[in-house]
Amino acid sequence: MSLKKFGLPVIVASAVMIPLGVTAPAEAAVEHSSKRVVGYYTQWSGYDRNFLVNDLVKNGTAAKLTHINYAFGFLDETGKCVSSDAWADYQRPFTAEQSVSGKADEAGQALAGNLNQLKQLKAKYPRLRVNISLGGWTGSKYFSNAALTKESRAAHVKSCLDMWLKGNLPGSPAGAAKGVFDGVDLDWEWPASEGAPGNVVRPEDKQNFTALVLEYRKQLNRLSWHTHRRYDLTAFLPADPVQIDRGFEVRKVFSALTFATTQGYDYHGAWDPVTNQQSAIDGPAGDPSTAEFSSQVTIDAYLKRGAPRSKLVMGVPFYSRGWTGVGSTNNGLFQPATGGAAPATYEAGYEDYRLLKAQLSKFQVFRDNKAGFAWLYDGTTFWTWDDPIEMKRKARYISDRHLGGAMIWSLDGDTSDGELITALHKHLH
Repeated sequence: MSLKKFGLPVIVASAVMIPLGVTAPAEAAVEHSSKRVVGYYTQWSGYDRNFLVNDLVKNGTAAKLTHINYAFGFLDETGKCVSSDAWADYQRPFTAEQSVSGKADEAGQALAGNLNQLKQLKAKYPRLRVNISLGGWTGSKYFSNAALTKESRAAHVKSCLDMWLKGNLPGSPAGAAKGVFDGVDLDWEWPASEGAPGNVVRPEDKQNFTALVLEYRKQLNRLSWHTHRRYDLTAFLPADPVQIDRGFEVRKVFSALTFATTQGYDYHGAWDPVTNQQSAIDGPAGDPSTAEFSSQVTIDAYLKRGAPRSKLVMGVPFYSRGWTGVGSTNNGLFQPATGGAAPATYEAGYEDYRLLKAQLSKFQVFRDNKAGFAWLYDGTTFWTWDDPIEMKRKARYISDRHLGGAMIWSLDGDTSDGELITALHKHLH
């Protein structure tokens, strides 16, 4: 099964005041008149990529988003929430030119780093919601420990709400990051299934994940009572129906979530010896895989298992997967790749859209309009290709199926003028 890298990870309704004397409902979803547009902003974007929170303003992305998932917070072995990079999260100072507000950070201020920039972004775009994403591909090792018992679940959730929502960061003044986050996004990859090597996996993860979601909802409702704010609870869910059935009680989980995002990418990649699509809407003709992976398969799987359409937010990629040493039969599609992963800027076999677009003159673009995907090929190197045309196609699919919106992994992959987010946003109805 070609799911070695399944799960790179990325959410949600406008803030609603809860009147005093009214208990927050068990299901904290708030309906929107338009689709959700959820984007992952990664903690590491500000390093090699030099993609800062302020770039979301410069390229027009922030105005088109309804939600940002900040990725990722981690869990320690006991299940307690911790920062995986304190410098990036809340210590790094930004210059006036780098800052969303246009003002330089000052020595000794209570909050710096990405969290302060997200706080400034929310001030600039008051309807924007920001959630802390926990886990991810490299941060899910100890989720099973956190979810194991009633006591461990309660302690885990308490630590996460204290750190991220109440804003009590280690070594910072009490409440320094209060108000930055509007909720929690659970990115456990994956309950009862192998994710990254070394992850703790237990057969009882499936039921424990449901119990963990319910514990989050309970403690978020309690926090709402004190703050008079509505908090989001979302989850990132796998594309593979086998992993869905192994790790998720779909109907029960969705009843407590504001909404969930589904993996809409990494259906195939350089871990496969043969080239293929990574984000097709439907299964393509001639696919040699033993099992079909496509967005339609994934969405249908969740609907069949009781997920409401309005709570299904379909993932789309702002990056490509690539192979090299690929023969010319079928324009490189479904062909052996003798060279393995294609060379790339940050990770072999993975390239941001904006960087691959700059090399587009070397490639020919091919599309499968029936299955809904595209690829690039230059005679030896093959890249999956999600450009504005494919974003439009995906947006129309989401709209036609009356789904809850689109989720992007990840925002740093777009161009300086926001080509992909513009095409996606324009065609979601």
